[in-house]
Amino acid sequence: MYAVFYTLHAAISIYWWIVVGAAIFSWLYAFNVVNSRNQFVNSLGTMFYRLTEPVLRPIRRFLPDLGGVDISPIIVLLALTFIGVFLNTSVQPLFGIGPI
Repeated sequence: MYAVFYTLHAAISIYWWIVVGAAIFSWLYAFNVVNSRNQFVNSLGTMFYRLTEPVLRPIRRFLPDLGGVDISPIIVLLALTFIGVFLNTSVQPLFGIGPI
């Protein structure tokens, strides 16, 4: 069981950083800090889009229009943090596993 919780914790941590990277990349892209014609930048943007858009899209449907501000990554990060804490504090003790 420890392996399952450790793997879930690692996956949540990795996805947390992917969402942070996608948010930072979107700011850099929006302010023309990175060259959008560069093939590496384009492939990096496509990767971030494909990894985060399935999670961010449903959240954006329920959020009000705040102009140019997109707070859906913040909501996803809060949800990922909640899931990680919930697994560590509520589910792990049920199986007699120590904290990760």
